[in-house]
Amino acid sequence: MTAAEMLERLVGFATVSRDSNLDLIAFVEGYLDEHGVKHWRVESDDGRKANLLARIGPDVEGGVVLSGHTDVVPVDGQPWSTDPFTLIDKGDGKLYGRGTCDMKGFIACALAELPEWLKRGLDKPIYLALSYDEEVGCIGAPRMIERLMADHPRPTAVIVGEPTLMQPVVAHKGATNLRTTVTGRASHSSQVDQGVSAIHVAARLVTKIEDVMSELRAEGRVDEAFNVAHSSLHVGKIAGGTAINIMARECTFEWEIRHLPSDRFEELFERVNAFAAE
Repeated sequence: MTAAEMLERLVGFATVSRDSNLDLIAFVEGYLDEHGVKHWRVESDDGRKANLLARIGPDVEGGVVLSGHTDVVPVDGQPWSTDPFTLIDKGDGKLYGRGTCDMKGFIACALAELPEWLKRGLDKPIYLALSYDEEVGCIGAPRMIERLMADHPRPTAVIVGEPTLMQPVVAHKGATNLRTTVTGRASHSSQVDQGVSAIHVAARLVTKIEDVMSELRAEGRVDEAFNVAHSSLHVGKIAGGTAINIMARECTFEWEIRHLPSDRFEELFERVNAFAAE
């Protein structure tokens, strides 16, 4: 089976993150069985989804893990002109379908090469590591990593086949999502001295979060290898209050810290936390 033929099969499984990926996993397991390749499922707690780990070659230390996620983002409300779960060749040198790049294309290429690897009599193993729920927080991969490290000799390297225009990416920012809730004291807006507006306090915190970014740049904590060269802090959602003439009792905002490998999340969070404590 060529890579394009394999991709056609993989795209045909509508593995949107909210849905199960078990049909795709079963298909790959069948393909591996046809070639006599050992494989292991690592399921989610509810059994609706699964990671798949396979080893081509000897059970020895070293080798390379080729890793890809099986889930894709939704297509709801998007202006697709073709069925997103049917691979389409429009004759322009590209193949269209949900997940063709991110990242069933990589998985298809790896699976298509499997017969060739088997012919070569590998001295070191090649692992295939297919995960679930990457798009909603890399939920599946950690338990697969735990199984790999517990049950198999340690590999030398991991290649994650995310679409990067064939440019190697050798570092990544950390990412932490946070939710902050401010509780004030409600009162009528005509009596501001009797209450505390949670919205006003939250606004100060939101401003501080952005200020921390400026502090980091001023301190020279940058790495030009990243297209955003500093750690970033961002507030994405905020909600609070009940009426324009009532001082808000509660305000909640959701924010994130994406920190350089040279920065520590704990330190950046503490800058905001210390201000909150004041």
